[in-house]
Amino acid sequence: MRITYITEFVGTFFLVLTIGLVVASGTALAPVAIGSALMVMVYMGGHISGAHYNPAVTLAVWMRGKLETKHVAPYMIFQLLGAIVAAYTSYFLTGKSFAPAPGASSSIVQALLIEVLFTFALALVVLNVATSRQTTGNSFYGLAIGFTVLTGAFAGGGISGGAFNPAVGIGPAIVNMMVAGGSFAQSWIYLAGPFVGAIAAALLFRAQNPEDAEQSIPAAPAGEKL
Repeated sequence: MRITYITEFVGTFFLVLTIGLVVASGTALAPVAIGSALMVMVYMGGHISGAHYNPAVTLAVWMRGKLETKHVAPYMIFQLLGAIVAAYTSYFLTGKSFAPAPGASSSIVQALLIEVLFTFALALVVLNVATSRQTTGNSFYGLAIGFTVLTGAFAGGGISGGAFNPAVGIGPAIVNMMVAGGSFAQSWIYLAGPFVGAIAAALLFRAQNPEDAEQSIPAAPAGEKL
């Protein structure tokens, strides 16, 4: 089992565990905790796996040419497994299950659009701060990524549920369905929205950075050599 995949599992686990615990506590500062959790996990694993922790980000990085095709499915599987284990751990600790859902006054279209827009923002930030030659070696990439999620959670969380991540959207929903009989009917929003946003971000990145787009040879994760 590659250390890169384990890193993706661990980072996604702590992101989703944080989400579950702050949702259970009902704190108004949940987006701060979630964004901070992502930030520190990005710094933890960025040099090992690229610290995606999000199947939509993995898709965008692959389209950008910075992840070999053979790693795409394992990355996504370990991200989903991390989310499922974290959601169950949160349930064990709090007795409460959770799953992202559109706000009570939000339409499906509104929720879907929020997921598209803020996943687009997240993936675009990741590509520019963590894969561009112009920003190579920077120390702010974790802050930029974490604060993008924090912003999206505050701004759009009440409309869409604020997943911006298929693992966050699907993993907890699976656990919620198993332990509390929750519905899986709206989970497609957290697949379609983030993946569309990620594709759009990868296309815009190529337009923003044509010199990077010319470098289309996939780069293996740092952990590949281990």
